Amino acid sequence: MIQLKDKYQIDMIRKSSKILAEMFEEVGSEIKEGISTHEIDRLCESFMKKHHVKGPCKGYMGYPNVSCTSVNDTVIHGIPNKHQILKSGDLLSLDVCIDYEGFISDSTHSYEIGRVDEKVHRFNSIVKKALYEAIDAVSRPSARIQAVAEAVTRVVRPYGYGIIKDYSGHGVGLELHEDPNIYNYVSHFTPNPRIREGMVLAIEPMITMGSNKIYLNDDNWGVITQDGSYGCHWEHTVAITENGLEILTEL
Repeated sequence: MIQLKDKYQIDMIRKSSKILAEMFEEVGSEIKEGISTHEIDRLCESFMKKHHVKGPCKGYMGYPNVSCTSVNDTVIHGIPNKHQILKSGDLLSLDVCIDYEGFISDSTHSYEIGRVDEKVHRFNSIVKKALYEAIDAVSRPSARIQAVAEAVTRVVRPYGYGIIKDYSGHGVGLELHEDPNIYNYVSHFTPNPRIREGMVLAIEPMITMGSNKIYLNDDNWGVITQDGSYGCHWEHTVAITENGLEILTEL
């Protein structure tokens, strides 16, 4: 069941989201060649403690950290570790949620480390474009959830990129994952509810440079491309308000 939020709830999710956007601003400035994914996670957790908020990913179904750090062929849910040192040419997707007084926001940014191949830079740019095209699509009158999939497909398919089908965006705000599921591929077999005022959604294209075939890492979290191609993930929390769509996790 889709949980429609009232004005107070949206305002609290907005506050949560702004803290998360500030975290990306602060931590993002530290992400560069030579830093470990463990240190990035530590910076995120330190920011949360400083701002008296929680990282709801930590402990969720046993997940050990406040952030997911997915590098290169890991598309999503990479676990931070001390031995994974970022090097020039890497692509890092940093996925973080914040719980502010029981109200949850969710966002992902992808960072190019040092000098990346031009194909990787284009890939990252196109996936980010797909996110904003998808957000624009659901902001239109009478839009439905599958407008996200239509927009993402329209943007990424001309480049031959793969669309992950096993994972999706979702409702968010009162819980970490809520209805509806928001897939990035078009299907006649998935629900297609109309966008309504009060919805708060985490829209998140999860794309590969090659095949969309994936497997689960031995840690049962990291989602990895079978062909070794790079993955990329961008995400924003958005709200449908009486004044239209608002991107909450942007400064």
